[in-house]
Amino acid sequence: MRSQRIEEIRKYIYENKTVTLDDICETFQVSKSTLRRDLSAILQSSDIKKIYGGVTALPKKGLVSFEERNISNLEAKRRIAAAAAALIQENDIIFIDSGTTTLPIIDYIKEKRNITVLTNNVEIILHAIPYENINIISLSGTLSRKTLSFTGASAVQVLQNYNISKAFMATTGFSIENGVTNSSPLESDIKRAVVQRSQKVHLLADSSKCNIVSLITYCGLDKINTLVTDASPSKEICNFVYNNGNEILVAK
Repeated sequence: MRSQRIEEIRKYIYENKTVTLDDICETFQVSKSTLRRDLSAILQSSDIKKIYGGVTALPKKGLVSFEERNISNLEAKRRIAAAAAALIQENDIIFIDSGTTTLPIIDYIKEKRNITVLTNNVEIILHAIPYENINIISLSGTLSRKTLSFTGASAVQVLQNYNISKAFMATTGFSIENGVTNSSPLESDIKRAVVQRSQKVHLLADSSKCNIVSLITYCGLDKINTLVTDASPSKEICNFVYNNGNEILVAK
């Protein structure tokens, strides 16, 4: 019965937190058209929402997991990463921040020679391992399973030893008044240290992050040399960035 299937799908979403539409179709042996009809009922629940390529059960508190963030706005994130990767030159020493928008950068630098990547993110390390042209330097610290990143004072200490050509930073939101913000207190000191140690700082943020304020500010918006995004931000943001001598790169 349809009502029973809907309840089973709803339970499946709650148990797995975030699932793709293909996962649901395969698990319950239903077509995309049938699933779309079922979702019209399921999405009436205030704690389940549609995201790019799937659905997610909203967390009650705390950080959204790396897997949940990775499926959201996936197409825009890959365009942004590709545009950001074009800023990387051979022999650059770069920092790739922990984030689902920054992760795909690795896919676009695998042909460039002698790139050194510093990162505190496990997914980025694993993604870069197959490419011998990429030298990998991992920060030390305690693993946060929510963000799949190493955090702590030792990571900040390690950063003090390196000169970074370009940093590719992630954010949960940015604004003129509150700068570039982050939802993880454990990672904020690392992000601040990276900004200080980098010759150029590039922020990767899709348009949904514009004028969003999260828990902690790790740098002012004026410290961002290039804002890499998927759509032109507000006039106020544009004027602020340009008046500070910085740039906006809209990924196509």
